[in-house]
Amino acid sequence: MSYNSSNMGSRTGRMALEFGRTHVVRPKGKHQATIVWLHGLGDKGSSWSQLLETLPLPNIKWICPTAPTRPVALFGGFPCTAWFDVGDISEESPDDLEGLDAAASHVANLLSTEPADIKLGIGGFSMGAAAAIYSASCRVLGQYGNGNLYPINLSAVVGLSGWLPCSRSLRNRITVSHEAARRAASLPMLLCHGSGDDVVAYKHGEKSAQTLSSAGFRNLTFKTYNGLGHYTIPEEMDVVCNWLTVVLELDGLRLVDR
Repeated sequence: MSYNSSNMGSRTGRMALEFGRTHVVRPKGKHQATIVWLHGLGDKGSSWSQLLETLPLPNIKWICPTAPTRPVALFGGFPCTAWFDVGDISEESPDDLEGLDAAASHVANLLSTEPADIKLGIGGFSMGAAAAIYSASCRVLGQYGNGNLYPINLSAVVGLSGWLPCSRSLRNRITVSHEAARRAASLPMLLCHGSGDDVVAYKHGEKSAQTLSSAGFRNLTFKTYNGLGHYTIPEEMDVVCNWLTVVLELDGLRLVDR
């Protein structure tokens, strides 16, 4: 499957879209952090909640929502679960800003009811990673794409096999704001991508990391997995667990690096 389409189709942001079921994995130990994890295109929250429940991170509460079912230009308008509309992954492709804002707002609402002493994060895979990275940009800029205030203080962002939406304007918007530059420099972000990814090409993940770094995201780690396709593996999830344990200052021991 290739993220290319000659017909971008009509955007669906103006439609009343209903989000699907949200699955919650409650912490087995002391609750120290809550992370919303976003699935990929055509998937659902339960797929990732089952995996996240097995991770050795007893102090994290995972919230795994399901995206709305909407027409997707990539599939010629055929409906499937998607956080936003997409027809092509490239810097020249138009971004579904309304869909991205709706996804980021939904995630913020899910995090808004967490206790004040709990650290908050967002993560995702593929399209879910793109939505998570977009939420990070909203946090840094202090507002959604539509100008409304972004209300959540994020402590960690994880993106697996994803890309950066709205990349063309991000650097300029951050550099003109001292506060945005400060937030970008301090927000921890982990991006991972397989060199054998035939769905979201590795070059898109690499370019996204480069763009974010040049925009001022100084606390960004980019990990390459040689030969890895469009899926995750235990070695990658071990890195995620170690990284989250460190940046969120969670109780517990680090895993042995593989």
